[in-house]
Amino acid sequence: MQEAPPSASVSTRLLRIAQLAREAPEMAFTNLAHHVDLDWMKEAFRRTRKDGAAGVDGQSAAQFAEDLEVNLQRLLNGMRTGSYHAPPVRRVFIPKADGKQRPLGIPTFGDKVLQRAAAMALEAVYEQDFLDCSYGFRPARSAHQALETLWRSLGVRGGWVFEVDIKGFFDNLDHRQLRAILDNRVRDNSLRRLIDKWLKAGVLEGGEVRYSALGTPQGGVISPILANIYLHEVVDTWFEKEVKPRLNGRAQMVRFADDLVMVFDNGVDARRVGDALHLSRLPGPAQDSLPTDDQS
Repeated sequence: MQEAPPSASVSTRLLRIAQLAREAPEMAFTNLAHHVDLDWMKEAFRRTRKDGAAGVDGQSAAQFAEDLEVNLQRLLNGMRTGSYHAPPVRRVFIPKADGKQRPLGIPTFGDKVLQRAAAMALEAVYEQDFLDCSYGFRPARSAHQALETLWRSLGVRGGWVFEVDIKGFFDNLDHRQLRAILDNRVRDNSLRRLIDKWLKAGVLEGGEVRYSALGTPQGGVISPILANIYLHEVVDTWFEKEVKPRLNGRAQMVRFADDLVMVFDNGVDARRVGDALHLSRLPGPAQDSLPTDDQS
């Protein structure tokens, strides 16, 4: 499938949004959707994976591309007028190594492209706010880098370690709290209307559409950036601004999506944070062994 190269105008606009966000960290953006035009949509299409299964409409990426400009313009018009209807996500189950099944959400391809267009705008803003401790689903960042950072921290000093997995995070993210967090930086009506529609789109399973007041869009392109926005506020910023200033020794956190590791030089500090997090069992020094899941 032939694809156009990245648009220089889109790159310029993304850089401009990023510059404004960096220079005005307290500013809320009200006109981000103004930057989204047909070139922006073409770039979103270019960045969208095209090897996935079809959503509820049965349309593949190749079929979408057969009439590309018409399809992109239709998505763009729907965003601008508020008439876009977010289709439900098709849910399938894939087997896991332990014999259980893992649910997998499959949006329509067109919905993926529009989500990518929105995620590009959000990313340009929030990449200026995100802290160095987060590595998941961010440009030029990876799980290997997160592990390397953790290894350097432990290799030099050792310490006390918490390994934390936020159970069921993507299924239980509170929409009301997410909206309040978004209000601090993004108040663009078009984008916020789209995000609300994706949060409420529902899941198609067994011929029935089910809705939930919690969670991010299953399998959605927009889900990782929304998750990072939420966790930046309630975990990363909390640890940097509320926890670290109250500690006696050094501490570091490394987060990849909803998995995070906290390393403490001081055992008393570790136990105080463990009490704050209501952890039932506390880990021992990392020199002896890293904590297992039931020790976190």
